[in-house]
Amino acid sequence: MIGGGAVLLFLLGWWISAQTLDPMRVPQPADVWDAAVQLATTGYAGGTLMEHTLHSIRLAFLGFAVAAGSALPIGLAMGMSRSAEAVFGPIVAFIRPIPPLAWIPLAIIWFGLGDGAKIFVIWFTAFVPSLINTFTGVRNVDPNIIAAARVHGAGTRRLLLDVIIPGAAPMIFSGLRVSLQASWMALVAAELIGAFFGLGRVLMTAAQDIFPGMIVVAMAMVALCGATMTWLLGVIERRCLPWLKVTP
Repeated sequence: MIGGGAVLLFLLGWWISAQTLDPMRVPQPADVWDAAVQLATTGYAGGTLMEHTLHSIRLAFLGFAVAAGSALPIGLAMGMSRSAEAVFGPIVAFIRPIPPLAWIPLAIIWFGLGDGAKIFVIWFTAFVPSLINTFTGVRNVDPNIIAAARVHGAGTRRLLLDVIIPGAAPMIFSGLRVSLQASWMALVAAELIGAFFGLGRVLMTAAQDIFPGMIVVAMAMVALCGATMTWLLGVIERRCLPWLKVTP
């Protein structure tokens, strides 16, 4: 009820603002609708709404999956082993302050203007939050529980699967949530610079054409896609951690 009222209040404020301000700055709701219809049917910026959206979803998912697949094992290793922390810790400390978008020029030089450069930028953006949260989650596991498991004969593999991963899972999923949201921010930024398809391409083209209605449509689709993927991750989290009350 409260959420629905907030949405209605936002739409009312938008409508009032659109009536009083320059339509080239604040588009009318009808302008946004017309832009959405155009993008969905005849297309814009080289593709239709479906083509641009699916392309962006694929890149965001691939970059996020590569980041999670590399960050989780390294974070687990750093959390369980002081030697691994000594190896990877300085590297992470060195690259962590670098803004992810600063890698875009190098990514273009290394991978060109294709999808590889965008996946690389997304990977870098999503890698650090997942790594740090995984490492922190492992280190926060109660050492008494680990000692008790060892006393009862648990080996490294059983200790990892039955004690450490379940204990660190809430922090791991928190990191994955941050990484997933960061993936979409990095994707749109990467697509703004040299892209042939994607929602970022729509945003860039609409800005050049001074087409605010289309800009709003592209922004809304980015928000919808990001929120949907975050919700799906929340569903997976609730399935994996049924003992926790997880906010979707």
